[in-house]
Amino acid sequence: MSSQARVNRRQYERFLLEPGYTSAAARVHPDEQVFTREGHVYDLSEGGVCFEMDEAIEPGSTISLRIDLPLFSGDIGPGRSVFVTGNVVWCDPDEIGPVRMALAITRFDRAGDKGRMIRSLTSQRYLRAA
Repeated sequence: MSSQARVNRRQYERFLLEPGYTSAAARVHPDEQVFTREGHVYDLSEGGVCFEMDEAIEPGSTISLRIDLPLFSGDIGPGRSVFVTGNVVWCDPDEIGPVRMALAITRFDRAGDKGRMIRSLTSQRYLRAA
């Protein structure tokens, strides 16, 4: 890497989530009708998610992802899960153990999920990712 500072080309700020504490479940379109794949989220933004699961999902696949945001004292709303749909943009199946992947979010599946997620991320509960 050169001595010049890295340029952040991301449109949305990413927030780190405690590994193992933010569960997620996925279903691959159009074949899967229920959330059968389980995993965890590493970081999250309005535009994307870095997550891991036991089984790789092919880049380019469209999936729905249920993200179970951690509950904090005073949280209100229709539950802690946020539902998004998007495309898997990369997958690293070469590592031992769970497979880390990234999803580019194309839509929030329920009314209010986007706002609830943004409020949670900007509540100063999470560290900003580099």
